Amino acid sequence: MMAPWIARQTQALLAQRGHAWLLQGPSGLGQYELALALVSAWLCEQPTAQGACGHCPSCHAIEVRTHADLAVLMPETQMLELGWPLSEKAQADIDDKKRKPSKEIRVEAMRDLVEFAQRTDARGRGKAVLVFPAERMNAVTANALLKTLEEPPGDVRFVLATEAAHQLLPTIRSRCQAHTLAWPVGAEALAWLAGQGVEAPVAEALLRSAGGRPSDALRQNGVGLSPAWWAALPKAMQQGDASHLSDLTPAQAIDALQKLCHDLVLRGSGAEPRFFMATQLADCHASVMALTDWFNRLMQSARTAEHPFNAGLMLEALANDAQQVLNARDAA
Repeated sequence: MMAPWIARQTQALLAQRGHAWLLQGPSGLGQYELALALVSAWLCEQPTAQGACGHCPSCHAIEVRTHADLAVLMPETQMLELGWPLSEKAQADIDDKKRKPSKEIRVEAMRDLVEFAQRTDARGRGKAVLVFPAERMNAVTANALLKTLEEPPGDVRFVLATEAAHQLLPTIRSRCQAHTLAWPVGAEALAWLAGQGVEAPVAEALLRSAGGRPSDALRQNGVGLSPAWWAALPKAMQQGDASHLSDLTPAQAIDALQKLCHDLVLRGSGAEPRFFMATQLADCHASVMALTDWFNRLMQSARTAEHPFNAGLMLEALANDAQQVLNARDAA
């Protein structure tokens, strides 16, 4: 069932005109879900002001990932995760182990999009293009999309969804109507998590560790970042316990450590922590300057987190660095 804050935004955006939308905001607020709701409504045979009907042949085709008038541009890893089919050639290359699924939106996929845009629509409702996450386009891919955005052939509408709009070409941003994702109001996020099978006490802790972002909270629950694991992170890092990170990818570990560092900086500045309870934070005596230097190192590590030379060694290095920072005392 669609989250209420996504349903409200779907209705608001459908009431406006425009051939290209840019959905932007931090992760975990439902960029993909809102983008899919929009293209579903555009292609629906019986749309309402609230969105797609959900039961016509067009809606069914989208549900089973076979709609002829919808082009989905995503990194291959994302497409496989969300159940979208790859092109025959891409799937064959991966099946034959000629290469691994790409973590970027490949230029070959963009060329297929250009060809798709030039074809006549199959169902008489026009065509739609969904790009997510849009920041995963490299310069060549982005420039190819730009040309299609500038002069869209026929009745083609676009929705680009991103968690890092600043990484997109300014020319792409300028050719789209921007919409910043809205946050849930009141207890909506907790109610939605309950609907996903997450019990209330766990949902509250997960939501806090995710900074109030419901989709991120659900994702954390799915990869084992339980409230108990989260509460134990500060002490484990103070002890340099790399095994506490062993079930995470380097990218997930860096994200968790960045949140820990962020909250320690807040506490050091006299502010309330955001991701942890104050009682969960380690007895850290590092200066704000030392914590800032640590955060900068984590940012540098994030650039290679998806392609680590050795994931295990990277996790050990992250835990060792955290231990040194968390046990350091301000010389002043």
